[in-house]
Amino acid sequence: MIAGLLGRKLGMIQVVDKEGRLRGATVIEAGPCLISQIKTEEKDGYSAVQLGFGTAKHANKPTRGHLQRLGDLRHLREFATDDTSAYKVGDRIGVEIFQEGDRVDVTGVSKGRGFAGVVKRYGFAGGPKTHGQSDRHRARGSIGAGNTPGRVFKGMRMAGHMGAEQVTVRNLEVLQSNAARGMLLVAGAVPGARDGLLKIRYSLQLIEEARTRKPQEVEEEAPATEDEEAASAEGETVEKAEAEATPIKAQADAEAESPAEAPVETEAEAKAEAPEQIEEADEKPSEQAEEADEASVEKTADAESSDEETTS
Repeated sequence: MIAGLLGRKLGMIQVVDKEGRLRGATVIEAGPCLISQIKTEEKDGYSAVQLGFGTAKHANKPTRGHLQRLGDLRHLREFATDDTSAYKVGDRIGVEIFQEGDRVDVTGVSKGRGFAGVVKRYGFAGGPKTHGQSDRHRARGSIGAGNTPGRVFKGMRMAGHMGAEQVTVRNLEVLQSNAARGMLLVAGAVPGARDGLLKIRYSLQLIEEARTRKPQEVEEEAPATEDEEAASAEGETVEKAEAEATPIKAQADAEAESPAEAPVETEAEAKAEAPEQIEEADEKPSEQAEEADEASVEKTADAESSDEETTS
């Protein structure tokens, strides 16, 4: 894992955390960074990656030769890493390496304040305002002893140039990590002005915890092998086939248990039987007509015989 990332300070806002507290936070544009160089134990004596961030307006020829086809990167910084074999030149690293709740150390160049006195620079109290000391309100006071040591020790806090120096704020909490927009929200203030370069690194405690829990995470989240994936896919196929066959089997059993029904005639069979039915229907009227003729002949014969008897 890479120990950190380069970013740019955008400003400060107020956010409400999960516990409902209103907190001040700094918005950082973290990455994307390009890996411009890889340092190895065999060649350089240590393992690290060089990250490039931002775009340079005017890059000189040595820088362009070093970066080759990666473009004119403005800032180049090195970050420690455990395994350099997992990275190659040209890879893109973004804010996704940080998660909500992580602790980070942010390094930047503080705002320049110009020449400042000891009250503003170091927080001295100044001298008394009474007893005739009209010009000692913001004075530093005594700076050393007499004959021994007879000089002023190095590092004595005095007036001088304030700010514009590297400052690191440690153990800041990551409130949000938006990989889609490349934004990182960090609780509290970070050194530097807007658009200033920032170096965001994991805190030492977090790195140690990540190193100790890394093997366990790899074991728990190890990807399945090809044999395991094939076995799981085969099991899913068998289960799916059984699920699809269950309703069909149940329907077949129900049909086997139910009494057999009369076969349904097809349309072809119905058409084949239709002429026979028509012939039977034609024969029935002719038979009825013959019976009616016979009945009328018998009636006529009976009527003639009755007339002959009457005449005799």
